[in-house]
Amino acid sequence: MTLAILNSFRHDIGNKLDGKSVLVTGGTGSFGRQFIRTILDNYAVERLIVFSRDEQKHFEMQRDFPEHKFKAIRYFLGDVRDLDRLNRAFKGVDVVIHAAAQKHVPLAEYNPTECLHTNVWGAENVVRAALDNNVQAVVALSTDKAVNPVNLYGASKLAAEKVFVAANNIAGRAQTRFSVVRYGNVVGSKGSVVPFYQQMLNQGTDHLPITDPRMTRFWITLQQGVDFVLSSYAMMRGGEIFIPKIPSMRITDLASCLAPNLPHKVIGIRPGEKLHEVMVSEEEARTTRELTDRYLVYPALSFWTQADMPADAKEVPEDFRYASDSNDWWLSDAELLSMISRTQL
Repeated sequence: MTLAILNSFRHDIGNKLDGKSVLVTGGTGSFGRQFIRTILDNYAVERLIVFSRDEQKHFEMQRDFPEHKFKAIRYFLGDVRDLDRLNRAFKGVDVVIHAAAQKHVPLAEYNPTECLHTNVWGAENVVRAALDNNVQAVVALSTDKAVNPVNLYGASKLAAEKVFVAANNIAGRAQTRFSVVRYGNVVGSKGSVVPFYQQMLNQGTDHLPITDPRMTRFWITLQQGVDFVLSSYAMMRGGEIFIPKIPSMRITDLASCLAPNLPHKVIGIRPGEKLHEVMVSEEEARTTRELTDRYLVYPALSFWTQADMPADAKEVPEDFRYASDSNDWWLSDAELLSMISRTQL
């Protein structure tokens, strides 16, 4: 398998977004900015609402995407913890992409209640506001860390996944549908290892820190993540968890690729950190189906039938496990550098 398959994430979603009002929570973050840029470049939406609590990032985005130039864009200060503010923002909205989260593992370990308020209660607020305002579709972003979690961030995202899947049961006669996208580490996102290493290299470091030489991770670019979310939105029925087929890489190989001549210094695993990441567990295998470019964990919902499954969906083995250490697709140095070159760091 090669990086070429990732181009298939950009499925033609036709006019599913044209004329719609679209809101992205966490819209000033790494994913949100790339999502906004992609929508403005490719779709004729009626409104594009950036919802975020970070005033400074709003200010910076307004300089890049000014309202006098991009007539559809709106900037809405607000926090997913605030249900009243969400209800105000969701009025007249057709599609919500929920990207807001607290996602730094060590900080979540030290500040557990703050993580829960945003990632779990914030998810519940998004569900309530979506139902109260007759939003058509909500796609929530999750993480590989939600599978068999060992840290609070992962546990909070597992809880959020459950909240969004179950929301389809409580929708009643409302037309609102909720689905989840779960994927791995994003090359170039704020707080990830690639920009961290590059900053160290720019400062003239004489080594690169490695938490554990055995560590592996899944990798995806921001644009691939955006395209995967959009293609999942186009095919969602409600209640599914979509997982992309993406490559793995050892952290030692990544460090060696970025700085072939620098030694590594092992510093130990941080609190709540895993050696390897899992995106589909053995327990989920019974309800997982394989497509050409993704896996689909289908829901145990009354309205879901075999007819709702994509025609090309195939069963996976009962003991199937999709993990970064046993993945059959490994990034080469050239592929990693290609991914980085296509990412705005």
